[in-house]
Amino acid sequence: MVNQEKIDAVDRIAKSFEDSTAVVLTNYRGLKVSEMHALRRALGKETTYTVVKNTLTRRAVAKAGLEELGEHLQGPTAIAFIQGDPAVAAKGLRDFAKDNPVLEIKAGVFDGQAVSADSVNQIADLEPREVLLAKLAGAMKGNLTKAVGTFAAPLSQFARLAEALKAKKPADGAAEASTEESTEAGES
Repeated sequence: MVNQEKIDAVDRIAKSFEDSTAVVLTNYRGLKVSEMHALRRALGKETTYTVVKNTLTRRAVAKAGLEELGEHLQGPTAIAFIQGDPAVAAKGLRDFAKDNPVLEIKAGVFDGQAVSADSVNQIADLEPREVLLAKLAGAMKGNLTKAVGTFAAPLSQFARLAEALKAKKPADGAAEASTEESTEAGES
């Protein structure tokens, strides 16, 4: 490679690190070309799986501020640049690695922080973003419904009390009138 081509390659890799929502480094040694195609399909349309040169990638991670990934750039390395939901892509990598033990997850980057292979597997256990958001919305709706009931309870209790007092007052008035009549009758 000509020096300018290397500089451009480093810039492209660094930009991919910066533009991705998550990144996973893997060792692909032993995978056949057909298995690599199957892996790319398993990762989905929002993930780009690219074989990289370690020396250029070390420069790119330094440029992107992720120097701690440099230690994982040993041996054949391929990187999954994830644009969509990180849990979906991590799940695709983990499941593919179960069926193809030669694929090794080395490390990853989530929310701008380098994470270990174990953390990538834990992220794979998360439910997709849409499911988590739906659960959160359901929980919030349930709490709001409880709050409305709690705030409305004193008002409804007051209304029932007022209605009971209103109903009792005519009955008390009738009782007072009958008491007055009996007192008058006793005086005569």
